[in-house]
Amino acid sequence: MYKKFPKSLLFLIVLIVTLGSCKAKKKTVSVSTKPKTERPVTKSAPKVTTPSATSVVVRDKDPKKPVKTGSYDEVVSNYIYRYAQIAKEEMLQYGIPASITLAQGILESGAGRGDLSNKANNHFGIKCHSSWQGERVYHDDDTAQECFRKYKDPKYSYRDHSLFLTGRGRYASLFNLGKDDYKGWARGLKKAGYATDPKYPNKLISIIERYDLQEYDSQVLDNSTVLTKPDDSAINSYTVRKGDTLYSLSRKFNIPVETLKRYNGLKDNSLSIGQVLYLHSVKN
Repeated sequence: MYKKFPKSLLFLIVLIVTLGSCKAKKKTVSVSTKPKTERPVTKSAPKVTTPSATSVVVRDKDPKKPVKTGSYDEVVSNYIYRYAQIAKEEMLQYGIPASITLAQGILESGAGRGDLSNKANNHFGIKCHSSWQGERVYHDDDTAQECFRKYKDPKYSYRDHSLFLTGRGRYASLFNLGKDDYKGWARGLKKAGYATDPKYPNKLISIIERYDLQEYDSQVLDNSTVLTKPDDSAINSYTVRKGDTLYSLSRKFNIPVETLKRYNGLKDNSLSIGQVLYLHSVKN
């Protein structure tokens, strides 16, 4: 026969078994059998610095591309290089300081970049006046569309500048000044009416002293300048034809009658057919 267990002991055994089962079940649930999925590791990307406005490199323009204009000093220096010899030769023949001629050319033509010098080779702003028989252009100056002289080459503009000053009585007093007195010449030109700008003398003097143009006067006065071979393409002489008079020739070549007579040693106005007249000074 089976021996009966007390009810209290049986209850205790059931309770222990029940609690143990619950504990085991809880432990089983906490452990997942599903394999873990790894997240990709994202490393920090290196910091990229964006260049600021001050750190941007600006490339120079194409060095092979020609430069249309340089600095003012470069333009003027090039002008002096091109025309200094002509100015010295004009000084030798006509007594006008080379420094004055060059300074006027630089100022009046914008160092060769002005409208008149570009379209008419007129470097001194000389207007047509009633005696001019050559080519002409029209350009706004003191008034609209004034008549200015046109030359085939700038060198003829330089020669006409010399003839313009030597052939007009209002400039005669200038030739009593020293050939190295560029300041006196600059003031005298304004006084004689060459320009209306009250600052004209100071502008000429400033250009002369800034670029040492007086050195070209010294070269001429020191006899270190010689004339180049005359240009055969220039009209340096004229053979008198039937019907010519000194007056008609003075209008044709824009040379005053008295200047023509002085160039050719004439004591009166008589001319003969076939006679050769010089259209420039031959004293040197």
